[in-house]
Amino acid sequence: MTPEPSPFDSAAEFALFARGDEAALERLIAAHLPGLRAFVRVRLGPALRAKESGSDVVQSVCREVLEHMDRFQHPGEGAFRAWLYTTAMRKISNRAEYFTAAKRDVAREVHDSQVLGAYQAMPTPSQFAMGREALERIESSLDALSEDQREVVLLTRIVGLSRAEVAERMERTEASVRSLLTRALAELSDRLVDPE
Repeated sequence: MTPEPSPFDSAAEFALFARGDEAALERLIAAHLPGLRAFVRVRLGPALRAKESGSDVVQSVCREVLEHMDRFQHPGEGAFRAWLYTTAMRKISNRAEYFTAAKRDVAREVHDSQVLGAYQAMPTPSQFAMGREALERIESSLDALSEDQREVVLLTRIVGLSRAEVAERMERTEASVRSLLTRALAELSDRLVDPE
């Protein structure tokens, strides 16, 4: 009988990382990869997703975080997520500027079943085609939300911030964030049920 793997202990990993353990940082990044991949794909938006591989952006984020681990001074889950997602936003912004300046039109199909895992579980590989359609429907529905609605869904559901943290980031009250999130999730649900 195979022993069950021990649960991931982020506090222990952060303690090791604080002492300069690069392997701990790699494990922390691996634990955050599904959310980071989903965040990057949604933030790329449809136009940039057609030109840029989300996997390339994620890889670039991970490489930069590993190369500059000495810059992270406040070990802890929230600060780490902020560092990771801020790095991702900068990479996405840089890619958007690159494609805008170069006016390139390179369509690239992205296959990444792990991203879908951040949205829903995929029980078997035989459901990949259905999963791909679901991924496109979810991303299309997110793209159709207003900027504030998309932001509140990303920050609460994918990044995992508390309503208080989202309120601070979006410069709103917690009640306003709660209301915005409720409306955004209702609209997202409507769009997923009836995309027309």
